[in-house]
Amino acid sequence: MQIPGPDTRVVELRVHGILGTTGDALTDSVASVDVAGDGVGRIVRPADRLRRPVPGPMLTAGDRTVPRIVEGYVWGGMTSGGWAKATWALMFPFALSNVAHWMLPPHKPGSAVGAALSQALRALLRVSALLLTMLFVAQLAVVLLDLLAAQCLRPGAQCLTYVPESLRATAAVRAVPAMLLLGLIVLLMHRLSSVSWKVSGAWKSLGTRGDNSRHSARAAVLPGANVVADPDTPALRSLHVVGALSVISVLALGGPLTPSADPRWLLAELLLLISIGGTLLLDDPSGMASGPVAAVVRGLLSRTARRVVVTVAAVLVFAVAIVPGPLNAPLPGSGSTVDAITVGLLLTCVAVAVLLVPAALLARPGWSSVPRDLRPWAGGWMAAPVLMLACMLGAGFGAGLGLSLREALGVPDLMLPAAYDDVALFWGSAAVLLAVGGAGLGCWMLIRRWLPSGTEDVPAQVALLHAGRQQDQRNAAGSWRTADVQRRYSHHLLLLVAAVLTASTLLALGLRAWDFPRTEWADWLRTLGVLTLGLLAAGLLRMVQLAAKERTAGRYLGILCDLTLFWPREAHPVVPPCYALKVVPELAARAAEHLAEPDTRVVLVGHSQGSLLAAVATARLLESLPEADRERVGLVTAGSQLQWAYPRAFPGVVPHKSLRDLAGSLNGRWRSLCRGTDALGGAVTTWNRQVFDGMLIGVGLRPDGSHGPLPPATRGPTGALVLGGDHWLPDPQRGPFSFRRWVPGVLGHSDYSGDPEWDRAVAMAAGLEIPVRGATLPLRTPAATAVAQASDPLGVLSESRRAGDAERGGTDPAGGALSPDDSSRDDSTSEDATVTDLLGWDPDEVAESDEAAESAAENAAEQDPPSRSALPEITDPRGRAAPWERGNALRAAER
Repeated sequence: MQIPGPDTRVVELRVHGILGTTGDALTDSVASVDVAGDGVGRIVRPADRLRRPVPGPMLTAGDRTVPRIVEGYVWGGMTSGGWAKATWALMFPFALSNVAHWMLPPHKPGSAVGAALSQALRALLRVSALLLTMLFVAQLAVVLLDLLAAQCLRPGAQCLTYVPESLRATAAVRAVPAMLLLGLIVLLMHRLSSVSWKVSGAWKSLGTRGDNSRHSARAAVLPGANVVADPDTPALRSLHVVGALSVISVLALGGPLTPSADPRWLLAELLLLISIGGTLLLDDPSGMASGPVAAVVRGLLSRTARRVVVTVAAVLVFAVAIVPGPLNAPLPGSGSTVDAITVGLLLTCVAVAVLLVPAALLARPGWSSVPRDLRPWAGGWMAAPVLMLACMLGAGFGAGLGLSLREALGVPDLMLPAAYDDVALFWGSAAVLLAVGGAGLGCWMLIRRWLPSGTEDVPAQVALLHAGRQQDQRNAAGSWRTADVQRRYSHHLLLLVAAVLTASTLLALGLRAWDFPRTEWADWLRTLGVLTLGLLAAGLLRMVQLAAKERTAGRYLGILCDLTLFWPREAHPVVPPCYALKVVPELAARAAEHLAEPDTRVVLVGHSQGSLLAAVATARLLESLPEADRERVGLVTAGSQLQWAYPRAFPGVVPHKSLRDLAGSLNGRWRSLCRGTDALGGAVTTWNRQVFDGMLIGVGLRPDGSHGPLPPATRGPTGALVLGGDHWLPDPQRGPFSFRRWVPGVLGHSDYSGDPEWDRAVAMAAGLEIPVRGATLPLRTPAATAVAQASDPLGVLSESRRAGDAERGGTDPAGGALSPDDSSRDDSTSEDATVTDLLGWDPDEVAESDEAAESAAENAAEQDPPSRSALPEITDPRGRAAPWERGNALRAAER
């Protein structure tokens, strides 16, 4: 490790999480200004009253201070703001199907069976995404072309009576606006899928990976190493456009299953086969399936060929709009088109679920050595329920729109495809099952919340972390248990939803196959399903409207975008642009710019979702730097999901091994701030934690790139427990502190930068402080506390004695700030700590035995003890406690 010199400075580059933030909040300043970026991805710094950028506060590292520059990368504008981004919520089923691709388990290198299964799963996911696009467009065609143009506006219909009969008499007059609107929607989908965030021109050469990029089909070496753009996306986008336009023509000409002599029908069927076959045969750019078939497919999908096919499909739609045929009754092609696409979606979902079983079993040796709590969710099978949820939501949105519009028109004789009744039955039964399952899950969580396992009211780690503060222990205990339950079992909620959807699908198919559609309870379920779908469609549209007009609603809707738009377009191209492809290279490039100065050290700091961006950017940066410069790079994550969520949901992108390799590359310069009360964030580098003999122990990542048992945790000067690379923060915070911002109450997932341990973690990540400062953790016993109060009520003598021991090389076993009149309620802490261990006194000079200690406590109780306010709150020796805490103690002693 390089030794810091007199000109050393630290650049703290922060990245925010979901919901976005402002530059002021990100940099912890009253004002901020942009210093780099292109307005979409913004680099901000604190500013003075004249709006000039200023450095951040000095960074305390041991016995010295180091200049620090605080910068923040603001990327929230990429996922929220305005009508354009608000309508992205309508693409949520598409985004979910794309996310399902990134959840596939990695295949074992060198395994032909695993490679074949991986290729088949990717092909099925691409086909299911194409069918989802077709279903979306077909449902819109049912509403615009069938429900409105062919039924509501037909001559003599008592629907929308203000439309004159002269316009109703000609079929083309009614068909052209409907087809034109459908074509415009497809054009907007193509435009959306063509937009990508551009890396700033000044950073392109520094931020791009070039030939070192790894596609998603290959396992990641470092976190997110295979998160790259797919060069086949333009071809896949064209195939989706061709499929969508072909579905419109097929629906208007009688459906895909009804042969017709009309050459337009034959051409539409041919275009459908081209889109489906091209999507199925489009190989992965990793080269695993290269061959003559792949070469032919790529040749047919060249840029010129794609333009020709898309033009032909657009001309076909125009020809159908000019000569649509009779539009005086429900279109016969609506039901067959929707049924065919729905059956195709169902079959692909089943095929993916079946093939995922052997694929996950073959990938299991890759994580068999990982503890059970860190292994992929459902054994690597989570892509199947996510894909099913995407398909069911896509079907529900379209059916809900059609059913809601029919109810709004108020004409009972308007007909919709029979499949819509099945969808209504499906969602009605799903609503009932979800309500029952949700009630049972809620009761189970309440039982877990109020009846914890064991006999302790306060978990051992909570008692150790909040030693001497009984009220804080009680306030934190419930939040610890609730957060632990949510982190452990959150994926079970998704599995429950998948089980409910499967049961509802089987019920709907069974009723239709048995031709038993009209029973009292079935009608009741359909009515409930129509109400559910109507609320679903209306709620979605209302949410989009609020997101475009109101900042708060837009930020909450942005959660969906923040979580799903991290992933590049792979299975489904018609999704909003991936912000990770811009944020990651620009973060790495900005860090490289600072590292060009030899005395500068860069620490990337990420909160929540930003921790994933910071970790991936750090991995990219380490790959591009020489060995000497890597020692000047550090990483701090706060409230991160890099252990309990991302490696388990995306084992092929952020596997546990990649986190271990990243920790080894950083050699102890990866620090993680975590709170047990945080349900969204958690530990990153440690696991299997427990309190033994008054010490926090566990297993975790080591600086040498291995993992195993770690030394017992130490208590830092701010009261945090440091185990390995994890800094467990007291929540509620200690304080209030002088000359430092302080936030009362249980903070959970928010305001990590307000904790005093933040600066210490940054100093460690910068290599300016080693993680061994602090004290060991055995706590004082009630008897020893009473002796200390009786002999030294103000704690002055004991403090000076311990300070002398510290100067002679001793340690402070008491750890962080303990109130002298409080003791820990944790039964699991050690009761063997002696007065010598705690105060540095000879036990013979204090008491001969425990009876003598109790006698001293009784004598002390008979005297007039000083008031609680007169007692110093902090008993840590000088040099161990934070300066602001020592100030409180000294002022209390003076009074």
